[in-house]
Amino acid sequence: MPTLAVLPDPEPSCQSAAATPGTGGALLAWLGMPSTPEQPRPAVVIVRHGETEWSRTGRHTGRSDVDLTPAGERQAGQAGRLLAALLPDPCRVRVLSSPRCRAVRTAELAGYPPAELTEDAAEWDYGELEGRTSAEIGERFPGWTIWDGPVPGGEHPAEVAARADRVLARRVPEHTLLVFSHGHFSRCLAARWLGEPVAFGRFLRLDTAAVSTLDFEHGTPAISRWNLAPLVTGVPD
Repeated sequence: MPTLAVLPDPEPSCQSAAATPGTGGALLAWLGMPSTPEQPRPAVVIVRHGETEWSRTGRHTGRSDVDLTPAGERQAGQAGRLLAALLPDPCRVRVLSSPRCRAVRTAELAGYPPAELTEDAAEWDYGELEGRTSAEIGERFPGWTIWDGPVPGGEHPAEVAARADRVLARRVPEHTLLVFSHGHFSRCLAARWLGEPVAFGRFLRLDTAAVSTLDFEHGTPAISRWNLAPLVTGVPD
């Protein structure tokens, strides 16, 4: 578990979209979460960016700047409704994002324009594997996964872990850290919160525009909610 540095409180940013009256309680009830004024704020909230053409077709997207599809834009807006329910006090939310346009646009459409862009929250650098599908990579490296490598010309797991630790170190106790990021890096972020190597992320499926929360259970870092996908049949309006 990385050391979570106590940094000066960020300037309050209250630009986030407010929940539609009645919407927050309905969403929380649908999720089986209490809807009370005493509802604790999550320590960290992670949002994967919405759908892109490359994510839809399974192409590994690291450094490339790929726009959201129309479906991805709708996903981002729906994720914003869920975030507004989970985070009723936007003045106690510190928002940061990967600088890739798909993550920034997701944050904007969700109603949480990021106060900070950082390469620390960017996707795993896939090096020579950028833009290729797992099937294509498997022709060169049979049985390949990002968790086992290799990643020629890209990032080593230890480098990704160090970036995740630096992101988590931005959390301060008085605020929820809201991070807009990417599929593999978001899973690495959860793994490092638990004190696990980034390869633990192999066990954490994460869909586009999904919202996840990290918290504590009796003082121990825990995953409190994972892969809350906004485009789910039955989600309350």
